[in-house]
Amino acid sequence: MTTIARRTQAGWGSTVVGIVILAVLLFPIYWMVNVSLQPGGSAVGTPWLPLDLSFDGYATALGQQGRNLVTSLVVALGSVVFSLLIAMPAAYALAQFKVRFAGAFLFGILISQMIPGIVIANALYTAYNDLGLLNSVPGLILADSTAGIPFAILIVRAFMTNIPPAVLEAGRVDGAGHVRTFVSIVLPMSRNALITAALFTFLFSWADFLFALTLTTTEDVRPVTLGLYTYIGTYVNDWSSVMATAVLASIPAIVLLVVAQRYVAAGTTAGAVK
Repeated sequence: MTTIARRTQAGWGSTVVGIVILAVLLFPIYWMVNVSLQPGGSAVGTPWLPLDLSFDGYATALGQQGRNLVTSLVVALGSVVFSLLIAMPAAYALAQFKVRFAGAFLFGILISQMIPGIVIANALYTAYNDLGLLNSVPGLILADSTAGIPFAILIVRAFMTNIPPAVLEAGRVDGAGHVRTFVSIVLPMSRNALITAALFTFLFSWADFLFALTLTTTEDVRPVTLGLYTYIGTYVNDWSSVMATAVLASIPAIVLLVVAQRYVAAGTTAGAVK
């Protein structure tokens, strides 16, 4: 009985500690939502509970930041599509074909991830200025894809190398070429890796601030991250609108994480060869 009691107490203790840690981690999110539901004013004097609910902050945020939210959504989705169109065939070739200098190519991809973003942004600014891509949605999509494509190649290739060769050989026996094998067999089997790469590419693009700050100089094309940055300076005395914008900017990422969480873990190919 003593051992059982000790185990029970240890279990309750671990639960309490876990709840405390979770509460500390989630408190900034709660405070952001709480302030966004206040009538307005300074965040310092905000009550702990939103007893006097007001959605004026959300009305202001949607009216003045709605266009920026749409811009961020278009850029993020465009970056996902463009990154996967480039990364998926490249990952398949590196995983299944005997490509010369494949190791050096992968090493170069890893090195590219270590280059500071400001260096890439400054280089892109000069090129974009000559090509007329500044203050454009395609320009931001290309810029954000510089982070999405290498990451997607590494993630998807690691999965595709584990695809049983017998599966691909069975497709070739049935008369499928490389393209049909890739589209009809490899892509469906790589669903989890594909979703993982798409999710993180979306998050990279959605949270981008550096490229948005460097490659946009007008209000015509302005992602919500940059809009929120300029919003703080304008509405620093009305934190409900600022926090409402932050809440709206967090919703797409939260929804995607909740929906795709069961696909993020690398899938297995068990039972594929039957």
